[in-house]
Amino acid sequence: MTEPVKSRPPIRLLISDIDGTLLTHEKVLTPGAIAAVQKLKDAGIRFTLTSSRPPRGMKSQITALNVTEPIAAFNGGMIVQPDSTVLKKRLVPGDVAAKVIKIISDFRLSAWLFTDRDWFVRDPNGPHVDREQHTVNFLATVVADFNAVLDQAGKIVGVSDDFDAVVRCEKAIHAECGNSLAASRSQPYYLDVTHPQANKGQAVLDLSDVLKIPTEQIATIGDMPADVFMFAKSGISIAMGNSSPEVKAAATFVTDSNDEEGFAKAIDRFILQQAAIAEVR
Repeated sequence: MTEPVKSRPPIRLLISDIDGTLLTHEKVLTPGAIAAVQKLKDAGIRFTLTSSRPPRGMKSQITALNVTEPIAAFNGGMIVQPDSTVLKKRLVPGDVAAKVIKIISDFRLSAWLFTDRDWFVRDPNGPHVDREQHTVNFLATVVADFNAVLDQAGKIVGVSDDFDAVVRCEKAIHAECGNSLAASRSQPYYLDVTHPQANKGQAVLDLSDVLKIPTEQIATIGDMPADVFMFAKSGISIAMGNSSPEVKAAATFVTDSNDEEGFAKAIDRFILQQAAIAEVR
């Protein structure tokens, strides 16, 4: 049973996932979502972003929403200011990065490597490179190998349209690398590999520390299993209507899908209205 509204402290910060949450399926930031963020700010509630994206890949949303708080990139692997100044970072250790890239190649997935500012690929015509360029809004740098940047990896990605191969690769990486990293599928065709403490739950803790806002006064909203980690660390959590049943079950509230203005509706229903009710009481 959901706890009574009156027992919850007021929400002072909303942390939002981007893809599948803030953006529609077509990667569109709607006027409704922009207006909802402004309503939050008008109510004195701060707003920021977290994503598996690199910091540079979040720039268009930061600009469109006038985000002034630090953001969490690489699923919490890097906390940066909106101007890309790095506050905290957790990189994949170089020796682990080399091992991961070999496993990815053994399973015939394409390997990508992201640093705090750049994205490196070996095959510019590989699966989903064009899609990723559209998503992050910058071009990949083509390299023959990743040796020069192995010690700078904020995230390594294995990519394939053979979804079963992606699952097998994830299991192999967990089996061979253990707790030296975190590996999870952000999409059926993307396997994200980060520092072991790079998860969205840690992102909530880091942002709580940087902004001096207790976690019980933080709300989170997302749609994927990776978002469940931040649900567990926040005062209230909201799952998108396009989430899996498991993600919905982990959240305090469930809103509509990202193609039905679920983000904007969640702000109205579960944050602003709840705040108004609590104030009256």
